[in-house]
Amino acid sequence: KQEYNRKLLQTILEKRIRLIDYECLEHEDGQRIIGFGFFAGVVGAHNGMMAYGLRTGLFHLDRVYKQQSFRELVHTYFGLRLPNVKVVVTGSGRVAHGILEIMNLMGIHEVEPDEYLERRFAYPVYTQLKGADLYRHKKTGGYSRKEFHAHPELFDCTFLPYAAQTDILMNGIYWDATIPRLFGKEDIQSAGFIIQTIADITDDKNGSVPINAGDQTIENPVYGISRKTFEKTEPYIEDSIDVMAVGNLPNELPKDASRYFGEQLIKYILEGLLKTDSPVIQRATITVDGHLTESFRYLQDFVNDEN
Repeated sequence: KQEYNRKLLQTILEKRIRLIDYECLEHEDGQRIIGFGFFAGVVGAHNGMMAYGLRTGLFHLDRVYKQQSFRELVHTYFGLRLPNVKVVVTGSGRVAHGILEIMNLMGIHEVEPDEYLERRFAYPVYTQLKGADLYRHKKTGGYSRKEFHAHPELFDCTFLPYAAQTDILMNGIYWDATIPRLFGKEDIQSAGFIIQTIADITDDKNGSVPINAGDQTIENPVYGISRKTFEKTEPYIEDSIDVMAVGNLPNELPKDASRYFGEQLIKYILEGLLKTDSPVIQRATITVDGHLTESFRYLQDFVNDEN
């Protein structure tokens, strides 16, 4: 229910336009069929590493949007020499896959979570934290993916030990208000919280990363957050953490992102669009014949409100 979309939705209904939400196109198991998550992960991971390079002066990465394609971007990593940086990647979906692609292309070595916590390394490393690595049931201390998705409020987040071992956090997890945050805002004041750069790629304001203060732009993707006051600052200054948070990251690789989206649309969706009884299309349809479909009737009050 976004105010700036109210008039658009009203007009779609008035003109009896069929509206399908591509984000609601799902396989039977609930997994989204198409999306831009992979390229959000690619661009976000690059920008996170770029921000760390700008903060430390230890290496330099050019902007993604200056490259003509993903292939050209990969070529910019040839000869890249990174310091012995430690990176945490959270998540296991499309966004995380894009992040991992960049980690591997940059020559950053993957290690297991327990090894990451216990060892020092003479080369750059990353570890991937999935649900079982991040959450524990408040009573049993265990983790069940099914139970977590049904009742996330019954779980605590166990991320903080990694904050004491990590230079860069690449955040690629889904989040809503029922899910525990990775850490508390006050935790960044602790001497044991050594993270210097956060690429909040899934980008929820005050979400899983509580110091996400809102979107930046492609041109200016990074801001700082004061460890003392939690106020927004210029990036790359002392006593602050740099946050990369941009809502339209795939726009930096428009040709590749659009091509991938189109390929998935043709492969999985086009045939269903040509039918009248595709359950995949029906579940994702918001309006038809001037009415909201049953799954989206909750928007009726929003549509009726003229204010």
